[in-house]
Amino acid sequence: MYTEREWLRIQEKEKSDARKQRRLILAAAALFLLTALLAFLVYYFVLRSHDYTLFEPYSRTDGSLGVGGSLRSDDIMEPFADKLCVVNGDVNLGAVSLSAYSAGVFDLNGRETIYAQDVFARRSPASITKIMTALLTLKYGNLDDIVTVTPIVKEIEFGSSVCDIKEGDVLSLEQLLYGMMIASGNDAAMMIAEHIGGSVENFVAMMNEEAAALGATGTHFMNPHGLTDPNHYTSVYDIYLMLNAALKYDIFQDIISRRNYYAEYTRIDGSPAAVTWESTNSYFTKAAEQPEGITISGGKTGTTDDAGACLAIVAKDRYGNPYIAVILHSDTKETLYPEMNELLGLIES
Repeated sequence: MYTEREWLRIQEKEKSDARKQRRLILAAAALFLLTALLAFLVYYFVLRSHDYTLFEPYSRTDGSLGVGGSLRSDDIMEPFADKLCVVNGDVNLGAVSLSAYSAGVFDLNGRETIYAQDVFARRSPASITKIMTALLTLKYGNLDDIVTVTPIVKEIEFGSSVCDIKEGDVLSLEQLLYGMMIASGNDAAMMIAEHIGGSVENFVAMMNEEAAALGATGTHFMNPHGLTDPNHYTSVYDIYLMLNAALKYDIFQDIISRRNYYAEYTRIDGSPAAVTWESTNSYFTKAAEQPEGITISGGKTGTTDDAGACLAIVAKDRYGNPYIAVILHSDTKETLYPEMNELLGLIES
């Protein structure tokens, strides 16, 4: 027989043992759940993540996006065209009637192709080539560099557009860039190419490498200015890709928006020289009227016998939304701007 005190002590010990057992069971259950959760996380984020595939609208095997079908899903960080307008053929073709061989309008914010006519056809781009030359200048050059003009500026077609810089002149790289884009100076383009690339040939190789990196698979350059060569070509869509990339630089936006540019530099004999380079863009010279509701922010012209009249512009609608519009090989300069206005009219329709 137990005394009352002993019996109470025995009951208290049994209760204590029961509490310890429950705690052990709860600890074991918690450990099991934690182990299961860790196993799930390892499976989901480490193993299963390698099985992800890409779906439409941007297929990783679509050749028009510049991505080969041999890539595995684990080679791809994000779709190539994730932030680009994508087009696989003609778009809205019946909306306008153009004499131009190729044309396109691209909504940069909406990532939508508003109009497309033979946008992948290879065409001679004339001086629109200089968009790529400018892009490489901004990417690899130091605009504060002081450049002494070399005889390379003479190695261009006689009578083509120039800044009229001479051997021995001393200018900044920034001045050469403005002169090339505003006055469409082929001599400035040659000097930029030699300065940045070490040689014009090496710079042209850089242009082709950059085009490939942008997905401009229908492009091949032979020079930095766009004078005619049978192996020098691009397409409307590739010009959109190049111009879209260049617009990421604020100074590029300033350059293409200028009506003119005043430059002071030094001649070979140390005497001062000054010049105002005027824009070749008829929207800026008032030779062509901008369509109602549209603001032309800037662009690049190009004209040769082989390329016809060409124009790549950046425009904004009445709400400030940006667009890129490109025409390659319109019949003449007189038809080029009315046709561009027809394309820009699609923005407001």
